[in-house]
Amino acid sequence: MYNIEQIQYIKAPAEKVFEALSTKTGLSEVWTEKLIVKPEVGFINQFDFDDNYMTCFKVVALGAPHRILWECVDSDQEWIGTTLSFDIEQRQKSTAVTLKHSNWRELTEFYRACNYNWAWFLYSLKLYCETGEGIPFQRRHF
Repeated sequence: MYNIEQIQYIKAPAEKVFEALSTKTGLSEVWTEKLIVKPEVGFINQFDFDDNYMTCFKVVALGAPHRILWECVDSDQEWIGTTLSFDIEQRQKSTAVTLKHSNWRELTEFYRACNYNWAWFLYSLKLYCETGEGIPFQRRHF
């Protein structure tokens, strides 16, 4: 199995970062404006990236303000069965966020592209938590 791991340091409290990663308001600024999200264990979060299918993650764990764990239940075939976790650690002057997209079956071109895009996601999260405005999918210029 293969894993993607990224870290970002954000000048904001851990509670704000957790909220950004678990609510419709936050995730619509960070990831995509088209979504159905609830911060509730067992809920299936739905994310739309204009690619003719929904990316769906089941909320497996919410440990405010330190951990979020999702399992992909519907998306691109390479994502189904993978997990996405966010470990949030308050430090003296910042909050460290470690993103792990785990249990990839193969090291593919799509895996490599997702590695790049998760870095964009964390940059958008940083911007949103520090300035109030992220760069969701619909506002990115690739």
